[in-house]
Amino acid sequence: MYKIRKKIALNKDVDLMVIEAPLVSKNTKPGHFVIVRTNKDSERIPLTIVEKDDETITIIYQKLGYSTIELSHKKENESLEDVVGPLGKAKVLGDESRILGIAGGVGAAPLYPQLKAYADKGTHVDLIIGGRTKEHLILMDKYEKICENIYIATDNGSAGTKGFVTDVMKEVYKTNNYDLAIAIGPLIMMKNAYLVNKDYNLETEVSLNPIMIDGTGMCGNCRVSINGKNQFACVDGPDFPAEGIDFDELMHRQSYYKDKEHECRINLGDENDQ
Repeated sequence: MYKIRKKIALNKDVDLMVIEAPLVSKNTKPGHFVIVRTNKDSERIPLTIVEKDDETITIIYQKLGYSTIELSHKKENESLEDVVGPLGKAKVLGDESRILGIAGGVGAAPLYPQLKAYADKGTHVDLIIGGRTKEHLILMDKYEKICENIYIATDNGSAGTKGFVTDVMKEVYKTNNYDLAIAIGPLIMMKNAYLVNKDYNLETEVSLNPIMIDGTGMCGNCRVSINGKNQFACVDGPDFPAEGIDFDELMHRQSYYKDKEHECRINLGDENDQ
């Protein structure tokens, strides 16, 4: 059992949880993720390890479907059934001197450990972060410590530019050049960020989190088509170059269970779906 040391609501939709998992923490590197189960009969949830210390790991999750809402019901000092990891391939840091991070919504969580790793080795790091509202911009205090410039976009204009991260990207590129962009967020956002960057000949990396079950490549459920070949996000990723990814196929597959998720949320008592 894995004790919950700390739990914080970052906003009404997103929680942060610090979990006691010393063996996982000991082997964690930026880019790794875990699969957690809330209870013995719960579904498996893949979540990026955002931070770690000698004994704990930090995860951030959006209360979107049945399983993450169930996870959100857990309280401090209670325990989770399983925390399996670290899984996936660790981030391989290149020699780029200027990196641009592009975060959409809760994608700011998996992006943070990667940008911090670059900043720690002296790379110039800038960030474009987007959210529905100012309240949905997470980890800003941490990003301010590692980024030289932060640009903001919100859907309602409550902070920064009113619009999308792609709108801000085009403005930033008028005065800044980068060696690499790392975009993490909803699939449509990563696709559109990649398409913008392609016009500027800027390489883009993305983090893919399709539907996962076992996290070891055995079930094949997290397959993604890249340059016409199947790869598996849990063992070949989750980080990939955006070039060649069939984003449309991936978005279609992600929508398979939306109706069932809606039914489950109602059964769980999520009043926002009733």
